[in-house]
Amino acid sequence: MSQITHETVLNALSQIIDPDLRKDIVTLGFIHNLEISGGDVSFTIMLTTPACPVKELMEQQATEIVSGLEGVSNVKVTMDAEVPQGRGIKNNIAIPGVKNIIAVSSGKGGVGKSTVAVNLAVALALDGAKVGIMDADVYGPNVPLMLGTGYDQPEVFEGKLVPIEAHGVKMISMAVLVPPDKPMILRGPMLHGVVRQFLSDVNWGELDYLIVDMPPGTGDVQLSLAQLVPVQGAVLVTTPQEVSLSDVRRAVKMFETVNVPVLGVIENMSYFIAPDTGNKYEIFGKGGGQSLCDEYGLNLLGQVPLGMEVREGGDSGTPVVVGFPSSPQAAAFRKAAEEVARQVSIEAMKPELVLLTRA
Repeated sequence: MSQITHETVLNALSQIIDPDLRKDIVTLGFIHNLEISGGDVSFTIMLTTPACPVKELMEQQATEIVSGLEGVSNVKVTMDAEVPQGRGIKNNIAIPGVKNIIAVSSGKGGVGKSTVAVNLAVALALDGAKVGIMDADVYGPNVPLMLGTGYDQPEVFEGKLVPIEAHGVKMISMAVLVPPDKPMILRGPMLHGVVRQFLSDVNWGELDYLIVDMPPGTGDVQLSLAQLVPVQGAVLVTTPQEVSLSDVRRAVKMFETVNVPVLGVIENMSYFIAPDTGNKYEIFGKGGGQSLCDEYGLNLLGQVPLGMEVREGGDSGTPVVVGFPSSPQAAAFRKAAEEVARQVSIEAMKPELVLLTRA
C-alpha cells in the first residue's frame, strides 16, 4: 500500500474549481488543517462566506476525490468560512471589526427596500454570518418595527452606542434615538453627521456584513456613505414595472459616480402565486429586473414573489425568513442572500485573484 502524502491529497483537491473565483481551491488557499494518520485523512475547506451556495457540492466533491486515492480508508471534511475583508477606497476609513458594508438602495420608495434589507440581513445570520443592519433611511426608519425590537433606546457603553439585537442581527436606527411620532427634519450637513455617528459611534463589534438600509433616491445619505466609508457594493431593489426601473437606472449611475460597485438587482413583488390554485400572476409586469441587468451588465440576485407572509412578518417583527421559512418568499430571500454573499466575496477577492493570475 502506497503512503499518502500531503502533496498527493493537495494535488487531488486541486481538481475542484470554485465556480465564482474560477481558481482551484488549493491555489485559493481554502485547504486548512490537513492531517494524515495512516489511511485517515482530515482537512478543513475554508470558504469565503458561510452562505456559499455550493458548500454541500464542494464537500461532496472533496470527499469523493480523496476517498478515491490509493491507501485512503477514511476521509473527514470540515466546512468552515472566513469572510474576507472588503477592499477599501482611498481616503475612506473602515469601521473597526466590520469586514464588508453593503448598501441596499432603490431609486424610489414603495418597492419594499427595507423589507429586502431586513430579510437579507436575517438570512445571512441564519447561514452563520455575523451581521448588522444600519437603518440609514432617516426619513422613514422602520427597521426596528420589522425586527420586532420596539423603540427602546440603545445602551451606551464606553462612549459608544450598543446595537440592539434581534433574530441574530445587530441593529441601530434613528427610530430608536427619537420619539416615533417626531418628524425627521434634517438637511444635508445634518444627514452627513447622522451617517457618521451611526458608523463611528456605534460599537458594532465583529461583523462579516453590515447591511445599510438606504433612503430611496440618490441624495445626501448615499453620497455621505460613499464618502465616509469603503462600501463593498450596492444591492438595488426594484419592481418589474417600468416606472420603478427608470428610477433604478439613476441609482446605477449614482453608484458608478461614487465608485461603489453594484453587486446586482433584486426584483421584489415579481409575481403572485394564488394560494388556492397555485397559478402564477405577474401583476406588475414581467422581466423588468432581468432587462435592467442585461442593459447594464448586472447580476439578477433574486426575484421575490408577492405574499401576505411578507407583510405579516414585517408588521409582527418576525421577518418572513424566520416566521414562514417554508414559504416561496423565504426561499427567494435565502437564495438572494447567498447570491449577495457570493458577489461580495468576488469583489473582496479581486486583488488576490489578479496576483494569482500573474503568478
